[in-house]
This record gives sequence, structure tokens and C-alpha cells, in this order.
Amino acid sequence: MKKILVIEDNDEVRENIAEILELANYNVITAPNGKTGAETAIKEIPDLIICDIMMPVLDGYGVLHLLNQHAETYGIPFIFLTAKSEKADLRKGMELGADDYITKPFDGIELMKAVEIRLKRAEAVKKHFAGPQTGGIDDVRTFIENLKSTGTLELTSEERELYDYKKKQMIYTEGQRPKAVYYIKSGKVKIYKTNEDGKELITDILSTGDFAGYTYVLENITYRESAQVLEDAEILVIPKDDFLKLVSADAQVARQFIKLVAHNVLEKEQNLLSLAYNSLRKKVAYQIVVWLDKFNGRADSKKEIRLSRENLAKAAGIAPESLIRTLSDFKSEKLIDIQGGVIIILNENKLRNLPY
Repeated sequence: MKKILVIEDNDEVRENIAEILELANYNVITAPNGKTGAETAIKEIPDLIICDIMMPVLDGYGVLHLLNQHAETYGIPFIFLTAKSEKADLRKGMELGADDYITKPFDGIELMKAVEIRLKRAEAVKKHFAGPQTGGIDDVRTFIENLKSTGTLELTSEERELYDYKKKQMIYTEGQRPKAVYYIKSGKVKIYKTNEDGKELITDILSTGDFAGYTYVLENITYRESAQVLEDAEILVIPKDDFLKLVSADAQVARQFIKLVAHNVLEKEQNLLSLAYNSLRKKVAYQIVVWLDKFNGRADSKKEIRLSRENLAKAAGIAPESLIRTLSDFKSEKLIDIQGGVIIILNENKLRNLPY
């Protein structure tokens, strides 16, 4: 049962909204002012919030701003109630990240329609941005069609096809203009840069549930990295114009992509720090645990890495010979085992906490 928080200082309006939603089989909690409402939202983590704008203590704008500062409540679908219809009020709310407006007075059908649409979109976003370790994305095309069915997303192309890419096939290269965003349904893709001497540095390896190339589409700049298939992959190609409409049509989608971009920036910063300051042993250990977390993060997963020595060396920014020597040391210290092309982690804790 979906939980909805109603924040409204007018007792009659608040009770009327709660009654309508309860009749529709929603779990409704209420708050009589903005301060209490924000506290309740942080405590209860509702699936959707309906909030009046003009309230004592803390107005609706303040509630939304406050909730956006908390990771637990950031991105919860938010519908404003307002007795005003001036464009300035609507614009201010949308700039803060509101998902919708209902202008008082309103009827029950209007309220229910707004709630159903926002919950449907939130469910689609939650499912399709959860990532493979929390349920995964079964099919991004379904996600796009779910958003399209709400009526606010009109895509520019029907050519969103799932393509088979073979090992070593290029997806895009540094210097090209971006034409699409790529969703990895299966397989692995490496993202890398090449210096003037032709030396390759792997900046990321993507797998099921990851998107590639979206930052360049959002910024409208040429690719500064290249993308190549590491393992045979199924990749959904989302044309540039479709993707831009996708993230601009719904605040919930946009916020999830902001989170995704921020997370990737933090990962790359950590990787750069490792390359700059760590010893050879710690660079190798760092890359091992990074790929372990990325591809084998579930508790029931085997602690092993299926990544070639060459690619692991490129990710660590070291020579293959140095990598092989360090892996041999780790094996003799019983931190890892090596069977064929697979690195098996025997002592994860020590790898994560090497003193030198």
C-alpha cells in the first residue's frame, strides 16, 4: 500500500484530501503545518507528498527545499497545492523541483489523476534506475513507454533498438559528436582515454544496468573518452533527442540522472587519487576491490574478478609487467588466488587495508 503524506494547514481541506485518498486504498498520514510535515516526511519516508504552499511556520517552498537536503527524502514525488495560479508561483515551485501543481479548489478526480500519474512515474524511475544489484533494469524501452503513456513525454524517434555488439567493437570514439545514449543490457563495456603516446587508461568499466555517453549529450560536447565492448553485449541505443526529452519531461527522472552523474564523478575522483598517491601495491589492491564491488557486490556472489591482466593494468595506470609481479606477490601472501583468467579474492579485508 502506497504511503502519501498530506501537509495542509486548513483542517477541512486536509481531512477532505485524506478521505479521498483513503477511499482509493492509500495509506495516508497528515501534518497541519510545514515544520511538522517536513519532520514527518523524514521519519516516515512516504511514496508521495501533497503540500500546500501558503502555510505558517514553514511554507511549501521551504518544505521542498528542506527535504531536498536529505538523501532519504530527496526525489520523493512532490505535488503542490495552491490557491494561486500566477505563473511566478508555478515557475518558482518547478525550479525547486516540484513534480506537479493542483490549484484549489479541485475535485476528487483531478486529485486522484495527479497522484496516480506521479506514483506511476516514480515506480518506473525507481525500477529502471535501481541498478542490477537491487533488482536491475529489465528493459529500458518499457521504462520509456511507461513515461510516454503518462502523456507528457513525446519521443522524437521510434528507432530505439536493442543491438548486439561484439567483443572489441567500438561504440563511440574520442572527438566524435554524441548522437545517442547507450544502455548496457548485458555484457561489459570499457571507457578509456588514450594519450599522445598511444597509452590507454581505462576510466570505467560498465555492465548490466549502466548508461554510457549521457554526460556528453547533456553538455552537448564531443566525446572526451572512447567506449569499446569488452564482452559481447546487448546495448539499447536511445537517440540524443529522445534522451533529452526524457530527462527534461519529468523532474523525478532528472533528479535520478543528477544522482547518477554525481556518483560517477565521486568514483572517478577516488580513482584519480589512487593513481596519483598510492604505492604500486595499493594501486593494484584498490582496483581489485573496485571491480569486486562493481561486479560482485551481492552477498551471495563469488569474490572473483574476470578482467584481463591487460585491462586491469590500464585501469590501475601501471605497466602489465608491474601488475603481474604485484599479483604474484598477493598470491604468495594468500590475499588472492589465480585460476586461469580469474582472480579469486581470499582476504578482502587485507586488500582493502594494505598498510603500504
